Amino acid sequence: ITDRLFQVVTFDHNFRGTNVMAELERLKMKLERGRISRREFLSRVSAMGLAATAPLLYTSTAMAGPKKGGRLRSAVAHGSTTDMLDPATYENGFMSTVGYALQNHLGEVDETGAMVPELAESWEVSNGAKTWVFNLRQGVEFHNGKTLDSDDVIASFQHHMGDDTKSPAKGLLEQVESMRKDGPNQVIFELTGGNADFAYIAADYHIAIKAAKDGKIEANDGIGTSGYVLKDFDPGVRCFMTRNPNYWKEGRAHFDEVEMLSVIDPAARTNALTTGEVDVMDRVDLKTAHLLAREAGVRVEETTGTKHYTFPMRTDTPPFDDNNVRMALKHALNREEIVEKVLFGHGVVGNDHPIAPSNPFHAATLEQRTYDPDKAKFYADKAGGSIKVQLSAADAAFPGAVDAAVLYRESAAVAGIDIEVVREPNDGYWSNVWMKKPWCACYWGGRPTEDWMFSTAYKGGGSWNDTFWTHELFDHLLIEARAETDQEIRRQMYFTMQQIVRDQGGVVVPMFANYVFAMADKVQHGPLAGNWDMDGTKYIEKWWFA
Repeated sequence: ITDRLFQVVTFDHNFRGTNVMAELERLKMKLERGRISRREFLSRVSAMGLAATAPLLYTSTAMAGPKKGGRLRSAVAHGSTTDMLDPATYENGFMSTVGYALQNHLGEVDETGAMVPELAESWEVSNGAKTWVFNLRQGVEFHNGKTLDSDDVIASFQHHMGDDTKSPAKGLLEQVESMRKDGPNQVIFELTGGNADFAYIAADYHIAIKAAKDGKIEANDGIGTSGYVLKDFDPGVRCFMTRNPNYWKEGRAHFDEVEMLSVIDPAARTNALTTGEVDVMDRVDLKTAHLLAREAGVRVEETTGTKHYTFPMRTDTPPFDDNNVRMALKHALNREEIVEKVLFGHGVVGNDHPIAPSNPFHAATLEQRTYDPDKAKFYADKAGGSIKVQLSAADAAFPGAVDAAVLYRESAAVAGIDIEVVREPNDGYWSNVWMKKPWCACYWGGRPTEDWMFSTAYKGGGSWNDTFWTHELFDHLLIEARAETDQEIRRQMYFTMQQIVRDQGGVVVPMFANYVFAMADKVQHGPLAGNWDMDGTKYIEKWWFA
């Protein structure tokens, strides 16, 4: 009925019809997602000269919107027995999903990649992007009944700052010179230098806003302000939550209950979905994705974004402290073969830096590195001759990581490089192998801005700098690019930084991968965000049953 009304409106408004149609579609989407109220919808439709049809438009749109109820069961290809509820410890997709379900942040990334308000209803920037004022949403309650205020925000940020914290967000927040409150609903950040992207940094999934008491947060209590309340948490196994009846966000948190299961094996996840034991699964096995899509009652979907798979080398450990070794290994990889045989076309080749083609300052004109055994031999000779190294991998790192490592070994052998593939256990991979073993497989969800990605994993001394790499010029450009307002100059800075990482860094980036996931037909959703897997890792809050 809504579509028919749109046709009538278009006909009646002649040449203005296309614009009216577009505006109505936009308002319809906002109403369905709970971004505007009934009153605002009716008011804005009436202002377009459609007062007579506004009530009918509202009724038909509201009826087509999300419905409440049911228990969502999801099978997630992450999770470890070492997982904790402390946001400063989140290191895999299982915990970031739990974090988003239980807690909110100052802002969130929407389906267009833009930063939009969440617990901060607005923010103001001044002083060359050095001063950021966040105005908090009023009347928001934590699960324990406490009302959100400025003290909660300051304590939550401080949890990731200082000498004692091991939070991956510590490096991101080193730019914060001071924080202070101006009343109960406003927090002012002063930065050491300008940062046009600080709103994105403030929304890092580790920096969840939690309730403060005596200036500190209780990091492991699982309490937040989000749409679900924690009922049971068994690390590496299961998390069970129920809907928060007092959730402040309209049009979100539709399920009565949510049960998340850690299911590392892709075949087990697929079987659980096709037999109806779960409703949603992530990380579809790309080898069989086309077969899964043929299953009755199942949908396979995918989004593109910033996810990439890597092989980080510890540059503080021989032989990877020699850039000639690193360059030899980078040229010894057949990227096209790995994209074809591991991603099955669901992605593109990488160029040994982490900035995706979807990022605004992606260095598209930077020469693409290709498989070149002769160049690999050249750099191996410069490193002193034969290269023999171990590469640790497990499919917990990314689907097909072991297969990718074996393909790497075979292509490197042509250049006379001996790679021994070490198959590691899936459980505990992120705590026992990543950033521990000299060379391993890894995945990154990526970040929506260049500064966020570089600051997280490439800044010298950063908590998640998994190559333990430091480069003086790179670190200098990182700071300068943050404050640069001339977009062309900023673009050149980020181009240079991508080139430095590609040619001198300790990471091999063979591919950027699409997010491929599947669900039962009864699971519905709106426009999908691509900044993380499964709708920006917010499927628990955003999806619903038909």
